[in-house]
Amino acid sequence: MLSGSTRVSEGRVGGPFRRGPGVRCKMMKNWGMIGGIAAALAAGIYVLWGPITDRKKRKKGLVPGLLNLGNTCFMNSLLQSLSACPSFIHWLEEFTSQYQLEQKDTAHQYLSVTLLQLLKALSNHEAAEEEVLDASPLLDVLRTYRWQISSFEEQDAHELFHVLTSSLEDEKDHHPHVTHLFDVSVLELPPSTDGQIHCRTQGALNPIPRQWKTQHPFHGRLTSNMVCKHCQHQSPMRYDTFDSLSLSIPSASWGRAMTLDNCLQHFISSESVKDVVCENCTKLQAQERPNGQLVEDQKTTFVKQLKLGKLPQCLCIHLQRLSWSNQGSPLKRNEHVQFTEFLALDKYKYRLNGNVHRQRQCVTQSGTRATTDASAASEGLQNSKVQLLNGTCSTSLLSSPSSPCINTRFSSAECTYLFRLMAVIVHHGDMHSGHFVTYRRSPPAARTPKYPSQQWLWVSDDSVRRANIQEVLSSNAYLLFYERVRSKSHNHGRETPAEE
Repeated sequence: MLSGSTRVSEGRVGGPFRRGPGVRCKMMKNWGMIGGIAAALAAGIYVLWGPITDRKKRKKGLVPGLLNLGNTCFMNSLLQSLSACPSFIHWLEEFTSQYQLEQKDTAHQYLSVTLLQLLKALSNHEAAEEEVLDASPLLDVLRTYRWQISSFEEQDAHELFHVLTSSLEDEKDHHPHVTHLFDVSVLELPPSTDGQIHCRTQGALNPIPRQWKTQHPFHGRLTSNMVCKHCQHQSPMRYDTFDSLSLSIPSASWGRAMTLDNCLQHFISSESVKDVVCENCTKLQAQERPNGQLVEDQKTTFVKQLKLGKLPQCLCIHLQRLSWSNQGSPLKRNEHVQFTEFLALDKYKYRLNGNVHRQRQCVTQSGTRATTDASAASEGLQNSKVQLLNGTCSTSLLSSPSSPCINTRFSSAECTYLFRLMAVIVHHGDMHSGHFVTYRRSPPAARTPKYPSQQWLWVSDDSVRRANIQEVLSSNAYLLFYERVRSKSHNHGRETPAEE
């Protein structure tokens, strides 16, 4: 019975296919046409909206990651750091306002427009909910600025920072603000006159051009002062611009940690320059010769001193980790340079001679939150005022949330040039290959947009997670991004216009 029923069923099922081979071919053609249409629809959906599995919504409190296009971690880390600097984004918004009347296709050709869109998306200013963004448009627009940056070659994040700042300066210089000839209302306005300039008898600073006031917020000035050791004659002050402070790491003393303050002190330390012609020594020598005899130029030794002439709103500090072996091969310095969340630069700022404002030394007061399990020594540091040099904090103290190096707030009445840490770029690897990651602040809450967030994020290309300040301060920093804190003393006008 089982075998018979099996044969009968086989005859019933197989009967139609045996009796009509044309019917079977027609059905196969119909199924093939339906499959082709479905494949075409799937391809169209993928082109228009991308893979559905990759379009995940971003977790609350995090920022979008960036797609690695080959070896573009250097670009991704820099973009994440710049997006944590609100002053830079605000400057880009004001700078790109001149392109509002242009068409969108034309506006995308400018670096400032493309950069602003990326930074606003990374700082949650845009409504995009994608978890991973694509920064390839930035490479495309940089190529129009004659920068050939390959996404498959390893690059340096600090070099890309200089590429961006110099390209923004070129864009600013090539697009000056010119009043339109048909804008009669503006042309009929009387020319605005600047305030009267008073000269100083003790040597005034050169007037800062109007163009200086429109520079990007990373733009600063260094002062270089040279004094003759023989006659104490001071050469005219020299000014050099910078968009980042590149600090070498001095050799550390045995048993002592290297701090950011050590690097800054080494940067502004005086150095002797030999065989420099001193006009004053030559003049004094000529006065001693009778009958106006010719005197050869007198060469002496000068002492050169660097100071920070004008501090920017956003400060980028580059720690030089490149060194050379005795055989001439490049080596990377991996020692930890201690830095703090707040950076005081008052003692590195250039002051005018005869300035009535004394050089202030910042004092910090630790947080008032007490802990029951803290030691007596820790409580003593926590509840008393301590002088905090920039970066002088033991690594062992970073493991405690109640550490005086973490819960530290500066007295705004004592510090005029105070900066807050916004982002840190770390390089893992050697001089030939490696990977860049970023520690950055989370964007501020919508209810308090003016107050920086206390939540830190760790970002590695498209991977984003939360981090704490202990982890940030324990990292081997390569680039540090600080933003200036506007204290009450600054608003009350303690700084003279010539110093700023």
